[in-house]
Amino acid sequence: MNIIIRNEAAADYRAVETLIREAFWNHYVPGCKEHYLLHKMREHEDFIPELDLVLELDGEPAGSIVYTKATLVDEQGREKPVLTFGPVGVLPKYQRKGLGKRLMEASFERAAAMGWDTVVIFGDPANYIPRGFRSCKTYNVCLEPGVFPTALLVKELKPGALDGRLWRYRGSTAEEVCADEDALARFDAGFPLKEKGWQPSQELFFIHSHSAVIR
Repeated sequence: MNIIIRNEAAADYRAVETLIREAFWNHYVPGCKEHYLLHKMREHEDFIPELDLVLELDGEPAGSIVYTKATLVDEQGREKPVLTFGPVGVLPKYQRKGLGKRLMEASFERAAAMGWDTVVIFGDPANYIPRGFRSCKTYNVCLEPGVFPTALLVKELKPGALDGRLWRYRGSTAEEVCADEDALARFDAGFPLKEKGWQPSQELFFIHSHSAVIR
């Protein structure tokens, strides 16, 4: 396979939105919103163009990862800039071939070279622990004091970047665009019709997104 990992270009936008739609369709909920999120977040102030990456396979965009800025706030109100990523996806026909791993690892190297030392995400622990992420509880990162969601995961790009103090995570406002269901429906209407339905991954997502680490 001829693999190139590069920055996304404007000419890639539609193909990348399509691959993200294919990767997420019916995965978390019936249908998906991630392709619309990607479409809108490129113009958001927290979006980081240098970390907008495409994995090109034999000349075709096969994977995508994008990053936005986020913040950790300690108990004294001091802020620490961190990264979060998503959506990240690979075309279904190329999944389970190690491409997502290669894309993420390349993005971590670029982020570290830019001076970033921490990445915080919401995701399935089974997918991201092999990539070096740990439970938010490990690094004392919470949403609210005492609330450590199972799906909130942290990776230090620089060992020792987090010093054990209590940090409250504050994500980017970029995801708020997905609250507009009418706009999402209009945008999705421009893509080939796909049937919305249920699959087991949606129940797993519900469990992860509604559970927390208590010890």
